[in-house]
Amino acid sequence: MALKTEPRYCQNLYEVAAVVNSAQTIETVLHSIVESVAQEVRAKGCAAMLLTPDRKHLYHTATYGLSDRYVTKGPVLADKSISEAMDGKPVAIFDATEDKRIQYREQARKEGIASILTVPILLKGEVIGVMRVYSEKPRHFTNDDIYFIGIAANMGAIALENAVLSKTGSHGHDTFKQQLQELEWARWHE
Repeated sequence: MALKTEPRYCQNLYEVAAVVNSAQTIETVLHSIVESVAQEVRAKGCAAMLLTPDRKHLYHTATYGLSDRYVTKGPVLADKSISEAMDGKPVAIFDATEDKRIQYREQARKEGIASILTVPILLKGEVIGVMRVYSEKPRHFTNDDIYFIGIAANMGAIALENAVLSKTGSHGHDTFKQQLQELEWARWHE
């Protein structure tokens, strides 16, 4: 699939790639990505959420446009919060305040969230988290939106891998996964 109707996305992807290729901290890179995605698709907010090592929870690693109250609303269970994304598929929710796949519907209503698009963050074919885009008005996300956000999410995965490999000096994928899990587990329990 190619971006057919949204040529502006190409410029934004170039800018996201430049950020991923920079020497900034992983937190700065991920925040730049979620901010860029939210602004580019004209959404209320965006979040990169990574799986905990036990793959039971998702936690907010980088957010843009969301209140602290919403981000810290409680544990996000991977198997109860748009779980289809854990199978590697993008999922669009038109009405986040009514759809049973949304774990915190009332909090979404209070936050002013109408629709949510969840795209898996994939690294070497494995889901390591999700990127979520939140809109204030009910919205049908286009195929171009989904494709663009998927590319940005995967650039985030590459940035994570680069950060861990740079920190550990290792080049093995298994070592990367272990280091990432240790890094994220420590953050989850701070």
